[in-house]
Parts: sequence; structure tokens; C-alpha cells
Amino acid sequence: MEKPYINVGIVTGKEISFTLNGEYLTENGVVATGQFKASATENGKISLGSEIITNTVFTPENDSCSFTLHNVTIGISYHWERQEEQTFTGKLKLITDGENVIAINILPVEDYLVSVISSEMSATSSVEFLKSHAVISRSWLLAQIENREKRCVHKSLQQNFTKDENCIIKWYDREDHTLFDVCADDHCQRYQGITKASNPSVAKAVKETEGMVLMYGNEICDARFSKCCGGISETFDTCWEDKDYPYLQPVIDNFENKEIPDLSIEENAEKWIRTSPYAFCNTSDEKVLKQILNNYDQETTDFYRWKVEYSQKEISELIHRKTGIDFGEIKDLIPMQRGKSGRISRLKIIGTLRTMIIGKELEIRRALSENHLFSSAFVVDKTYVTDSVPSEFTITGAGWGHGVGLCQIGAAMMGEKGYSYNKILLHYYRNAEIRKLY
Repeated sequence: MEKPYINVGIVTGKEISFTLNGEYLTENGVVATGQFKASATENGKISLGSEIITNTVFTPENDSCSFTLHNVTIGISYHWERQEEQTFTGKLKLITDGENVIAINILPVEDYLVSVISSEMSATSSVEFLKSHAVISRSWLLAQIENREKRCVHKSLQQNFTKDENCIIKWYDREDHTLFDVCADDHCQRYQGITKASNPSVAKAVKETEGMVLMYGNEICDARFSKCCGGISETFDTCWEDKDYPYLQPVIDNFENKEIPDLSIEENAEKWIRTSPYAFCNTSDEKVLKQILNNYDQETTDFYRWKVEYSQKEISELIHRKTGIDFGEIKDLIPMQRGKSGRISRLKIIGTLRTMIIGKELEIRRALSENHLFSSAFVVDKTYVTDSVPSEFTITGAGWGHGVGLCQIGAAMMGEKGYSYNKILLHYYRNAEIRKLY
């Protein structure tokens, strides 16, 4: 297999400002450099000031060239959302999509991975953790490209939403990217080009694992990962389509307890979430957390166990605004179905005006927070109940993210404790094996 290239969608907008730092060659042989503003015309072409072009690729004349995109939004819809100026190597491709222009970065997969690992976490992490992340990032990426080639994307999109008068079930995956392979934000993998300088240990980790992926049989593993599993990892179908992957099964995040409690049972989930069992990811080690969490991630201090409190007014208005459904006053939030990590995939919202079940996990997290609730592994306490209507709700939760696959904080702790990258990988992805593709 030849070393692959990847198309990364960086930014979409009615107007995109960018600077070519060095000489770039366009497809019609013109040398371009300096500052530009691109916008879509009515007939689907791109306006670059006085010049009108079709979709085009800017190819760098040499390895010292880079391009800068201005006002790039990162952390879209998350609590750390903000705008940055970002710089990239490789090719810049501009295409139109309706009234918008999309800036796409084309570059080798291995170069992309160096940036992703630096963007996802601090580059000062242990080398073994960085190597494990290089393998899963490469695996996830190549699996998405492989799957995209195998199936009709639009058909997949039609299957991620079911609704009737009593139930709304949605899930969100990366199949909505039809014009490029992956996006640059947390929806796929956080990618910021060379905006953040890569640490030699990151380059070393990528180089030493070059072409290595997780495999199950003859297929590249869809190697999902999240910040903190909360003590037990989740199954794929709790968060996305009803599909079972043998390598994405519940794993207890330690080597001391071999017996995994079934947190799909409400009684077990209640006990687990209200306590703080030992796990690799149950840590407050500031040194380790600084290694794996960027500055804006460090704004989150409680991630293994956390609490959110709402008044009746706050929660009823929040759910109404986020779902578009007027439930009236909220009487109860009842878990109807939980995954193996305790994450709720079906939640019954009982209001004074109507009752409805919503899911899956991300839809629940969106309904119960201005941005995203840290996870859907939670229990609910109600206080000051009058005529079956509580005055206050307290949500106590476990973990940060969907919890499927590798737990980044747990894996980082394993790296600090001296575990090798293959031991880390095969802890979280049971039944998988590591192979070199190129």
C-alpha cells in the first residue's frame, strides 16, 4: 500500500480570508502569493477579488511554503468554542458548496497525524501514549475513508434519524462530510496544521508507528476514543448506529478488577455513578492532566465525576430551547435504556404538557446543556417537589465524552505507569491486533 494522502475540511463560510506564505502554483499555471478573500458567486464559481475561478488547488512550490486561514472556529458548539488564525502546510483546495466556500487542506496522512496528536493533547505526553494515539488516529482515519468508499453516504445519512409523536432518536457521525475526508474540528479529530509546533516526541511517535493500524480480521478498526470513559468504556451502538464491533466492547479501566458490572441495569448504574471507583482515568494528577489536555480543555476540572444543578425554570426553558419542544414544567427525567458504561441512550422527559423519549447519547447531552453535557452517564435527583413538579434538579454524572474505545486520560495514566503502547491499545480494543499497512 502506498502512503496515503488526506483531504481535510478546515473552514466553511460565505467569505474566507487566507494568506499564501510563499509561492503557490494554481491549476492554470499562475503563481500566487500574498493575501486573498474568497467567496462563492451565483453560478457556483469562486471570486478572488477581481478574478473569477472554478474550484481550484494551490500547490506549494517548495517545502518552506505554508498558508494561513483567518478566523477559523474551533470547538464548534462545545464549551470551548473560539476563533483562531491557523497555518498549514501541503496544498490548499477551494471549492463551493451552495453559497459557501470551503477551504480544504490536502497533505500526507503521516503529516496530518503529527498535527492531530499535538492538537488533541499536549505534546509532552509519554512517548508510549503518543504512539498509541498515533495508531488509533491513523486507524480511525483510514477506516473512515475505507468505509466511505464502500457505501453510499446519503443512504447512511437517511438512517440516523427516527421520529414519531412519542420518540425522537438521533445520532451524529461523520458521514455528513461528502466533499472531503474529515473535518478539522472535534467532530472528527482536532487538527490545527502547524499552528501548534510539533514536539520531537510526537514526530518520533508517528515515525516509529508509521503505517501501523488496529485490525479486526481483514478490516481496519473504527478506533473511536474519548476524553474520559468514567471507569468503563461504552459500546458503539449506544452512541451511533445499531452495529456491534467485537473490538468496541465494555472494558473496565483498570487491571485490578476483571469482573465488569453491567451498568445497563439501573441499580448498578446508580451505584457506580454515585461513587468514585478506582480507574486509570480517575486521577487529579495535575502533571499528567497538563500533558494531555490543552489550555482550553483544562478549563474542565471535574470530568471523572461531576454535577450540574438546574432550577425548574432553567431546565424547562433549556429543554424547550434545545429540542424545540414545549414540555411545560419538567416533572421527571427517566432513563429508559442505558449502555454498558451507564450512558443513557433513551431518556424519557416527562413534562406537564407532554412526555417524549429522546436519544441517542449526544442528543441527550445537547438537550440538557447550553453546549454539551459532559456525558450521558448520569443520575437525576429532584428536590422541593410540589404537585409532582420539582423546584430543582441535580444531575450527577460520570466521564467526559461518548466513552467508546480508548479513554485518553486513562491511556495517558497507563503511559505514565510504564505500560507499552501495544499494551495500552489491546487493553481498550479487545480482540483487535496491530498490523503494519505501509
